[in-house]
Amino acid sequence: MTRTSAPVDAPGANAWEGLVTTALLGTDRRTPPGTAPGPDAPTALLDAAAVQTVRRRAGLRPARAAERPQPAPSDTRPALPAAAARRLAMLLADRSGPSGGGRRGTAPDLTELLPQWLAAANARGFAPPPQLLPALLDAARGRTDLRPAALEFAGPRALWLARLNPDWRFALRASPGCGTALPHPGDGDRGRQLWQEGLFAERVALLAALRAREPAAARDLLATTWATERAEDRLMFLDSLRAGLGPDDEPFLEQALADRSRNVRATAAELLSALPGSALAARMAVRAEACVAIDHMQPPRPLRTGPEDGGPGGAGGTTPATAATAATGGTGGTGGMGPGRAMGTVGATEATPTIAVEAPHECDPGMERDGVVAKAPAGRGERSWWLGQLVEAAPLGTWSRRLGGRTPREIVALPVADDWQGELHAAWCRAAVRQRDAEWSHALLGDPSAPEAGGPGAVSLAERAKLLSTLGAAERAEWVAGFIGTHGLSEAFQLLGVCAVPWGPPLGRAVVDALNIARDAGSYPWSFSGVMGLAERCLDPSEASRLDALLAVPDEPENASPGAGGYWAEAFQRLVTTLRLRAAMAAELGAA
Repeated sequence: MTRTSAPVDAPGANAWEGLVTTALLGTDRRTPPGTAPGPDAPTALLDAAAVQTVRRRAGLRPARAAERPQPAPSDTRPALPAAAARRLAMLLADRSGPSGGGRRGTAPDLTELLPQWLAAANARGFAPPPQLLPALLDAARGRTDLRPAALEFAGPRALWLARLNPDWRFALRASPGCGTALPHPGDGDRGRQLWQEGLFAERVALLAALRAREPAAARDLLATTWATERAEDRLMFLDSLRAGLGPDDEPFLEQALADRSRNVRATAAELLSALPGSALAARMAVRAEACVAIDHMQPPRPLRTGPEDGGPGGAGGTTPATAATAATGGTGGTGGMGPGRAMGTVGATEATPTIAVEAPHECDPGMERDGVVAKAPAGRGERSWWLGQLVEAAPLGTWSRRLGGRTPREIVALPVADDWQGELHAAWCRAAVRQRDAEWSHALLGDPSAPEAGGPGAVSLAERAKLLSTLGAAERAEWVAGFIGTHGLSEAFQLLGVCAVPWGPPLGRAVVDALNIARDAGSYPWSFSGVMGLAERCLDPSEASRLDALLAVPDEPENASPGAGGYWAEAFQRLVTTLRLRAAMAAELGAA
């Protein structure tokens, strides 16, 4: 191995590179400038590097100053009251959430109260304290469910901050126009330019904003570039037409039925089926009518007579068939006897109008063009799959004309032959939700106290929850309260989720009474943790005083789970504490 003992003379700009080379080779092979080989060479190398570092720094010319950011925009909304600002700081500081175990203690879950606080603050039009904006954006970054309300509350300064911090860029993506100002409604040229040249998110925001103001203008703008858009973009743009959907959109949607993309065709068909007067709805009605009809040739069935047989005066009540016959003015028996006479005759029979179903035998090209998906999912029969799509897309007014002028409630009460009831009722449910038909929703929901309301039946609980969403807030609360009063809480979680907040007094009382019954049964409260969590967020805070009697640890029955009474007392204590905290939050926001 050779060793270079002569010092390296690397003047000027090459001095630093020479030191780096010496360090890479090692001082045994190469020594720094002006240093003799030996044990002092490494120290001399470090000293020389320190000198060069100072020289390099001292020789740097000052860089041009960066452009100062624009001042933050002003927020003209009224300032948050001091007490409410302190409450917001407390809510934002608590990021822990509930523990993963079954026992939560008596402390309220502040993370679940933040969305409610933001909704109340936005309703009152307050502006946030500037010093809390970073914490608010951090909270929204970690919880997508918070973002709409948090960004609305944060206001224009949130977008200003988001441009300066990459961690908060989600605020730009979530805001209309990605944080840029959308053109004024009267500035057509700028709007067309943004539509032609803007980013995808900007174009979506422009189309949505224009659709909210001028639905026809938004549709016409979309038509100018429809043929050149990508399939995934066409799908997103088409979905924006849901807002303000009306008969004037039908020609454009009919053209979209011939789109190259199956998803675009399906969305266009769905939108057209939501217009009962559309040509597609009429075509679907013709197809559906060919599959469903009243069959008056069903074998007669014996009439039930007397209380012991469950007849009109007995505990069993009327059957669906007798109810439908009575409601539609049927004769109720043979030989021209009226209902009263037939029901008093032992052994008499009555005709039973029954819905007969003949599912399609094929999915022709016309059906596919109108949005019917030919290939059935795994586990579904093709014919039942096609039938469900036809019935779902047909206007609900079709069935009163087709089935003898009956009302929706009378139609739903009719028996359905050959086990088609589940498929037919499920399709009617989807149609009622899509067409927002409250009368059909009421009919399909039925009586909440009926035995079948608590089980799978022809209408599942998930379908009932969707049907409830088409009703008014008071009607929803009344139906769910009746359901809980009869069937308890075990199947009520989905139904409670669609009820307006805060719960009305009847629904609140029904939930509290059901929780009290569950406590007396001796089970642990963890089985009802979902409902208890909803109660903490949705129960009217004024109900807190009614719950004071439930805070004591009850006497446990013999068959109770060990310690269940204490756990229930903790759960009710947390519920009461949360309700009172919500009342305090509302009072703080109301004190301007």
